[in-house]
Amino acid sequence: MREPSRTAFVPANRLSGWVARFADGHGGRDSLADTDDGVRLGMRDGAEAVFAPPWPEDGRPGRGPGLLERLESLASQERTLGLVLVRRGGYAVGVAVGGELLGHKCGSKYVQSKTAAGGQSQHRFARRRANQADSLVAKAAADAARIFHGHTFEYLATGGDKALVEAVLAEPALRPYAARPRLAPLAVGGPNLAVLARAAADFCAVRIRVTDPPA
Repeated sequence: MREPSRTAFVPANRLSGWVARFADGHGGRDSLADTDDGVRLGMRDGAEAVFAPPWPEDGRPGRGPGLLERLESLASQERTLGLVLVRRGGYAVGVAVGGELLGHKCGSKYVQSKTAAGGQSQHRFARRRANQADSLVAKAAADAARIFHGHTFEYLATGGDKALVEAVLAEPALRPYAARPRLAPLAVGGPNLAVLARAAADFCAVRIRVTDPPA
């Protein structure tokens, strides 16, 4: 199986237009199938796109005459998300519905890079780095708990450094939320308000893995 060439995030209300343009650019449709990875659309030139909904059906399946129509319908349903994005040096947390932020908080905490120094210096730098990471985790968790309070959301949506995200969610302040179902994580840049807003929209969009035609 060929590896996907790129990933696109397309809102439900733009999905039919995206599909039409993709088909026009690759000689028209060849096949359409429901697979374990999502709805697979094959093109006559060998290109393909695999569509995954932003969330599971959860008893609220999409409606429509075909696979893509049902996918679009499912993605059009609004879900409320709790967002936690963390990378070394910064974090952004928020609550979003329909891809729009209802509340948010962004912050920064310096965490130094790993050092190649040896001996006692290496241990000293490692302790300092661990303390800085602990401070980042505690601050992110405290702000997330404050933003999450008073909101009811269905899914946790996370991105960034996996270890730091897990550390934040393990903090006592987030215990009431840590067991919520999670969406597939996103790769994000340094968390700030713009990155958080984009992530909120992407988490609510159809995720499309595109594979170009064979060379």
